[in-house]
Amino acid sequence: MPQIDPNLHVYNSQEVAAHYGKLEYLSGAEQLLFERYIRSGDAILDLGVGGGRTTPYLSKLGSPYVGADYAEAMVLSCRRKFPNLSFVVADAADLSRFGDHIFDVVVMAFNGLDYVLPDSSRLRALREVRRVLKARGLFVFSSHNPRAILQRPTWNAKRVEEFARRIAPEQSGFFPLAKLLVICARVSVALAQAFVVSTTRGIQRLTSRAFWSGQGQMIDSAHGGLLTHYAVPRCVTDELRQSGFKLLEVLGDDHPRTSGPLLTNWYYYVSVTDSEGHPNSCE
Repeated sequence: MPQIDPNLHVYNSQEVAAHYGKLEYLSGAEQLLFERYIRSGDAILDLGVGGGRTTPYLSKLGSPYVGADYAEAMVLSCRRKFPNLSFVVADAADLSRFGDHIFDVVVMAFNGLDYVLPDSSRLRALREVRRVLKARGLFVFSSHNPRAILQRPTWNAKRVEEFARRIAPEQSGFFPLAKLLVICARVSVALAQAFVVSTTRGIQRLTSRAFWSGQGQMIDSAHGGLLTHYAVPRCVTDELRQSGFKLLEVLGDDHPRTSGPLLTNWYYYVSVTDSEGHPNSCE
């Protein structure tokens, strides 16, 4: 039987379940990949469904659509939000409640695979996903990048302009100057924040085995600290091949921006069931 995940108590807390239950968006990368690969009428398993963030989109396509999570609190939250849809408690490493070759698509968004621990359970999960997928079935998921050190400076241009209007009316001659000063101040803050985040990540990750070897476990600071598996695309691809999948596409979470090995926090992977497996060669 799969081992108990060390993060399960976190995901089963009411506070964390409520947090994920409030999320109602798709990232740009998810929107693109779902539109590109998932067809209306596909049988979809939304694995690691969490609070149902992807449910509104995928359930419109899925026939049937099933959401699954190993945290009962998440499943109960989804059942309250979507009473007419099917949600079950299931561990990704043990999908025995599902028959062989019954889904066209399995989606595991928000890096859910990285929290299937230990490594043996993650590999078992890949084999289980392949088992429940039909021939040429698709597996769409994301995974953390251990070499993501650099943080891009970001700011909300709309909020900057709104703040400038509070200082000087847009019709006044002082508005351009006020806007310039606010932009300069906000850019300075964004650069400082990015520097702090990049420095902190650098200290943590450059001293970790995961950074240098390409995969391993580190602590994600989310929700007080979560034990998390990180892997570069080469290692993820090798695990997919070993488990009987063929990679179709890799896309950074920072899409539509250009991805970079030191910038991209996680990657999305689209793979298809393959008749041949290959040995794991990640080093």
